[in-house]
Amino acid sequence: MSNLKDKTIFITGSTRGIGREIALRCARDGANVVITGKTAEAHAKLPGTIHSVAAEVERAGGRALALQLDVRDEAAIQAAVEQAAQQFGGIDVLVNNASAISLTKTPDTPAKRLDLMWDVNMRATFLASQACLPYLKKSDNPHILTMSPPLNMEVKWFAPHVAYSISKYGMSLCAHGMAQEFAADGIAVNCLWPRTVIATAAIEFNFPKHLMRASRFPAIVADAAHHILTRNSRECTGNFFVDEEVLRAASVEDFGKYAVEPGVPLMDDFFLNLP
Repeated sequence: MSNLKDKTIFITGSTRGIGREIALRCARDGANVVITGKTAEAHAKLPGTIHSVAAEVERAGGRALALQLDVRDEAAIQAAVEQAAQQFGGIDVLVNNASAISLTKTPDTPAKRLDLMWDVNMRATFLASQACLPYLKKSDNPHILTMSPPLNMEVKWFAPHVAYSISKYGMSLCAHGMAQEFAADGIAVNCLWPRTVIATAAIEFNFPKHLMRASRFPAIVADAAHHILTRNSRECTGNFFVDEEVLRAASVEDFGKYAVEPGVPLMDDFFLNLP
């Protein structure tokens, strides 16, 4: 399958950053894109709402459905999935993108923050996959793509922020098991993670400014996601993809276009054992 025309893509956390960029990349193929997120009204500091991204999707050539969704709410996930399937006649792709981050040490992570990361990261990935399953089984090329890291178990990836790491690896473990669980149904279940830090609002508001300069734009992750989602689902499952590796395998050579500030050395992302 060369493109996602008329396919229905359900994306969690798609009001900004990587989720928004994946939505727009799918839209350029003529896909039906379900935009979900908590932000329905403009925020003073953070750009993007479900409605503004839906408008961007339609300008890009797709069809959009904007749904306000708190992924911590099991019933709300189920209702959103059912509404999306009713609107577009099914669901072909689920992108588990919603994520919460707190790079805090154990004494500095209150239960409320721990619960938030667990609920938004692992639990929402599990529940969204569960809710979409009946519709994915009816698709001719179904995919679940989860934005979480390879399962590198070195202690250096846990010790500085135990709670966050466990919650992200929880997402990856969902995919690891579901890939085999759903294989007989032809549902591809994969993870995708960036090679470098990505310029998102989370980076802009939580880290020093030099980190943004050493980042890549979210478009690199979206382009990699597109390559994965257009593959034969029965021949592409159980993988922990890294965006740059996906694109190099697809003969992409120009990575300078993705750099926030070309020439600035890039910052490696977490969880990758790089040479």
